[in-house]
Amino acid sequence: MQQLPHDGRMSLCISVIGLGAWGRTLAALMQRQGHRIQGWSRRDGGDPAAALSGADLALVATSLKGASELAPRLAPQWPDQLPLVSCSKGLDVQDCSTASQIWAREGSRIPLLVLSGPNLAAELAAGLPAASVLASGDLELARHWQRQLSGEQLRLYASADPIGTEVVGALKNVMAIAAGICDGLALGANAKASLLCRGLAEMGAVIEALGGDGRSLYGLAGLGDLLATANSSLSRNYRYGMALAEGLSAAEALEQVGATVEGASTVTAVTRMANQRQWHLPICQQVQAVMEATVAPRSAVRALMQRDLKDEAGHP
Repeated sequence: MQQLPHDGRMSLCISVIGLGAWGRTLAALMQRQGHRIQGWSRRDGGDPAAALSGADLALVATSLKGASELAPRLAPQWPDQLPLVSCSKGLDVQDCSTASQIWAREGSRIPLLVLSGPNLAAELAAGLPAASVLASGDLELARHWQRQLSGEQLRLYASADPIGTEVVGALKNVMAIAAGICDGLALGANAKASLLCRGLAEMGAVIEALGGDGRSLYGLAGLGDLLATANSSLSRNYRYGMALAEGLSAAEALEQVGATVEGASTVTAVTRMANQRQWHLPICQQVQAVMEATVAPRSAVRALMQRDLKDEAGHP
């Protein structure tokens, strides 16, 4: 590694695993900060382990499905002490694991961090500023890489709550789908504000149940990312919800978006868990019902509005 003279940070060799829209954006951003990039993508083929050779840090920016497929293959070959920053969002449909939990299960010796926040790839690619959370069970590790990776365009905040950071980063995609449905039906700002507020309550209930820190709900990875993805046509999850509101089937909506919609698989995972553990997540359940075409979008909204009255501070 060579030191950069302008700010004292180190010039790093960073491996980027997964070169879709998010991975390419991160690679370009790190390159602009003076780091050397070596990458791997499924599209280009080759051995992903080769992209780890000589790296100081690895950013894994695949979809959650890609992380599930890569982790068993790559973890046994993972270089000693090479930190892995998981940039994947979602919950595994089979066991509701987060991406970092998948990697930890396959490679317990890998130093793990999580990157999440309001980071619409198109805006970062255009050079617009953003902030994000870098979380790890080892707070000093998070603080070290916070200092190394923060720059003029991307400001990082360290956190000791990787589980909470990942859970809110996954569930905000579900709420962004719900917001897209709301806007697609032209229900207005009042309805959307109410929806997102109650969506936060559902997200908080899941964080608490899974052992995360409730404070992450109101940080960049939670409320911050929700504000971005629930209000921007750049958000794939929001566009997916808009398409469902237009009457498209789940498959047709996915085809129209033309890219991975992590919220679609996440809502399936979380509603399955809710049914098993008797959690009450009405917004998640209605989004799932719309996707399964068992409830029409307007009927789903009507069902939410006709629920039993309760205190605001009560559980969702």
